[in-house]
Amino acid sequence: MPTTQIDPSQDPNASRIGRYVTTVAFDESVNAYVPPPLPPSPPLLLSDELLRRLSEADRAVGRLDGVAMLLPDKALFLYMYVRKEAVLSSQIEGTQSTLDELLRYENEALAGKPLDDITEVSNYVDAMMYGLERLRDPQGLPLCLRLLREMHARLLQKGRGENKEPGEFRRSQNWLGGTRPGNAQFVPPPVNEMNVCLNDLERFLQDDSRPMPPLIKAALLHVQFETIHPFLDGNGRLGRLLIALFLVDKGVLREPLLYLSLYLKSRREDYYRLLQEVRLKGDWETWMEFFLDGVAETANNAFESAMDIVALFRSDRERIAATGDQTNSMLRIHELMQTHPFLNAAQAQRKTGLSAPTVNKAFEALEGLGIVCEVTGKQRGRVFAYEAFLDILDAGTGVVA
Repeated sequence: MPTTQIDPSQDPNASRIGRYVTTVAFDESVNAYVPPPLPPSPPLLLSDELLRRLSEADRAVGRLDGVAMLLPDKALFLYMYVRKEAVLSSQIEGTQSTLDELLRYENEALAGKPLDDITEVSNYVDAMMYGLERLRDPQGLPLCLRLLREMHARLLQKGRGENKEPGEFRRSQNWLGGTRPGNAQFVPPPVNEMNVCLNDLERFLQDDSRPMPPLIKAALLHVQFETIHPFLDGNGRLGRLLIALFLVDKGVLREPLLYLSLYLKSRREDYYRLLQEVRLKGDWETWMEFFLDGVAETANNAFESAMDIVALFRSDRERIAATGDQTNSMLRIHELMQTHPFLNAAQAQRKTGLSAPTVNKAFEALEGLGIVCEVTGKQRGRVFAYEAFLDILDAGTGVVA
């Protein structure tokens, strides 16, 4: 781990680079990295190329925000996309759950993966929705350290992380990579320095006195949070949540529909390399280009998915209406499956109030149209899936070994 001071005359970005302090962790003396406060100094070089990427990202986010307002059911789109992000973000941390398994688990329709994996993903959904509610509640909280701690408490409330001090900033040294502090790839600041860094981060987060494009500020905040690494577990997931919540807080998005985890998952090596290059070289510009490309790609993909979902629902409704037989019950089941893509007869009866024979006939008719398919192969306790809808949502969420 390099500890030498860089001569500013040799490197104009030297003042952007943090310092190393010696600390003891698990009886080993290690060099921990302390980042300088934000914003970077010297300021970001907003080249023509970076401004072009910023413009493309802004345009893509604006288009996504606009289409979200036109959706017949914004809550449905948010419901599904929060869950997709939860799966992808948790996969980056090593869980093996898929979106199908989370939805099955939530709907109690089919047994899913081992409970710990599903629980971690479900916790992520809860933390995201909690943070959103607190921001929107007139009596709630601004985006601040306290809100991040409260979200962290929910993120680790059950499952493997429940013994990692949920809701509390760490009181001991952590490290990333390696089997021990001495061979770690990166050692975040020690606790006393961490607290100073967190206070600086909160000041920058809430400082609106210096004009800065929100996407640029979100990119800076994410790296700084990951570098400080203030929790014993869950830093990556919370750092990715911070991006979406910040953009909602600043009015860039009315709903938190921008989730970068698929982009980061597919480019994991570049992501970690660029975080390190900010720390070791002060290279914020290359990170910013990568981040803005991800925002544009992600927003455009989400826009296309929204359009595909709207078109699918409309087409299937028209096909159902054209049958002229059991249309009302089929439409009610179809509407229910837009929020419960896995569904059995008992759930359908309970949620629609339809009788068992009516529900069963409706499922058979929907299966005949190819809108749903039975996934258990059993005669009793059958479960039906809205496969075309799941195919749109599932893009990129399969577990890659």
